[in-house]
Amino acid sequence: MSIKKKDEGILEILGKQIRPGESMTIDFNMAKLYTSTKIEIPIIIERAKKPGPIILITAAIHGDEINGVEIVRQLIARKINKPKKGTIICIPILNIFGFLNASRDFPDGRDLNRRFPGTRTGSLASRVAYHFTKKILPHADYCLDFHTGGASRFNAAQVRIKPDDEQLLQLAKIFNAPYTVYSRNINKSYRSYCGKIGKPIVLFEGGKSLDSNKKIIRFGVSGVIRFLDHLGMLDTKFKVPVALSNTVVIEKSRWLRAQKSGLLHLRINSNNFVNKGDLLGTITDPYGKMRFKVLAPNDGHILNINQAPIVHQGDAIFHISTKDSTTLDSEEIEDIT
Repeated sequence: MSIKKKDEGILEILGKQIRPGESMTIDFNMAKLYTSTKIEIPIIIERAKKPGPIILITAAIHGDEINGVEIVRQLIARKINKPKKGTIICIPILNIFGFLNASRDFPDGRDLNRRFPGTRTGSLASRVAYHFTKKILPHADYCLDFHTGGASRFNAAQVRIKPDDEQLLQLAKIFNAPYTVYSRNINKSYRSYCGKIGKPIVLFEGGKSLDSNKKIIRFGVSGVIRFLDHLGMLDTKFKVPVALSNTVVIEKSRWLRAQKSGLLHLRINSNNFVNKGDLLGTITDPYGKMRFKVLAPNDGHILNINQAPIVHQGDAIFHISTKDSTTLDSEEIEDIT
């Protein structure tokens, strides 16, 4: 039976059959609220008559990451998701629970992006991950996933890939965000699971949680257009954006931590190149007695800035590229992916 469907070009997702040339929105029904109200995750599927790759585009694995939601929304609203060949599957909000609560996590406090591939009888987040990886992800040939910085951390527009993966590096160059950052996969993350099952994934980071940034969103949408054009899937009515420069590949990076507690006053923005000794910011006490300068320890690109007005000693405040060391601790990566 499955062979017949493949021959006929029928795509079956969650019991629904989508034929070539058809469009369909499927509700991914996972759970209910306390009021017995169903919580459904809309899955928007567009198929061309001509066969081709299947692209899975997701956002809001963390429910407070609004930029990704807007990127995918624009793809749908502008009909960029209607392919010339192949199939595009869009899920603008994967963590609908977190989105409803303006929260990063699920109602049980768990991070969906640390639950893959999930279990059938586990926590709510684990169950969503399980059904997603069993019923939706297997159809994809390529995955595009959109994130922002966590909490008050603002990410420069960037694609994150694991080191020493030539295929992902080439895809990142095609997407052509301002930066491509080497970052190890985190255990049980969506990106890590895609790597284990051989699904190429481009993970885009930009902006911060609970914030909508037009420039970051434009980078994301433009990257998708370039990606689809490379695969021959982009409708000819769309013009491919020309990037001002090629993506800057960041092989090594480090976090600068606050040496003092106090009020943080920023002097630079993300997406800037700084020279060793440049003033990045100052930390003061509330009483006008202390003023501590935060200086760049080396030449490098500023990839992420903590925009919190108050910091404690030891807090990560600036993420900077470097040539001689990599110090991306696991807790820091959790905040930005």
